[in-house]
Amino acid sequence: MISMVGKSIRRWWALFTIPTLAAFVVGFVVPFVMGIWLSLCRFTTVTDASFIGLGNYSQAISDPEFWHSMLYTLAFTVVTTVIINVLGFAVAYMLTKAIRGANIFRSVFFMPNLIGGIILGYIWLLLLNGVLGRWGRSITYSGVYGFWGMVMLYCWQQIGYMMIIYIAGLQSLPGDVIEAASVDGANGRQRLFHITLPLMMPSITVCTFLTMTNGFKMFDQNLALTNGAPSNTSELLALNIYRTFYGRTGFEGVGQAKAVIFFVIVAIIAVIQNRLTTSKEVAA
Repeated sequence: MISMVGKSIRRWWALFTIPTLAAFVVGFVVPFVMGIWLSLCRFTTVTDASFIGLGNYSQAISDPEFWHSMLYTLAFTVVTTVIINVLGFAVAYMLTKAIRGANIFRSVFFMPNLIGGIILGYIWLLLLNGVLGRWGRSITYSGVYGFWGMVMLYCWQQIGYMMIIYIAGLQSLPGDVIEAASVDGANGRQRLFHITLPLMMPSITVCTFLTMTNGFKMFDQNLALTNGAPSNTSELLALNIYRTFYGRTGFEGVGQAKAVIFFVIVAIIAVIQNRLTTSKEVAA
């Protein structure tokens, strides 16, 4: 028999679902559809849009700075995803051991994630320029300097957050499996690579997805740390789209077209990454 709770849910589900669905449609679906439409138009506001077809996409694709920022962002995302997940897991692995002050260390590592991106960018701007100033350089000396400056900033901010997710995954591992491996003679390295890591694939999937998508979307730290200098060579893709949309009159449609292209690329990469890591998760 259907319980009273089940009957109530079946009767009143719309009352709880419709407000959330309406908020999703108004806050996501409508702006998303309008964004695609505006990418096909010439406009300055949403009320004066005139359809021009694929002209905005043609200009976006022919912009060399767009492709430079695309490759720059791709390199940045690959480097930071590897560093953050390796170090985040290593820190989590150490802090799940019985060491004194583990909770204090967890709090300290997590604290950078609580700082806003703009503030964090300006803090690191002062720090890095203070160090580089000894050699008469600054973070805006070249795109390479800006790249590694943003890598350090972003890794410092995100490692603690991923550490928390990895700690939760490590604490939920079945202890009997690890104990059985120890009894069978497996050493620490063998237990880590053949038991712990395969069982941690759900956490690795989540952390990889978060670091990768956030790396692609990084904007405020880039704006505060380098603002694309020198000559837009340290410009990530989100900043390039922002500068195209707001910095050049008449290029709002081109900026919107870049945003749509950006969305498609990130979505494809995210789906591929999720499938790859999930397949490992199933195999484990």
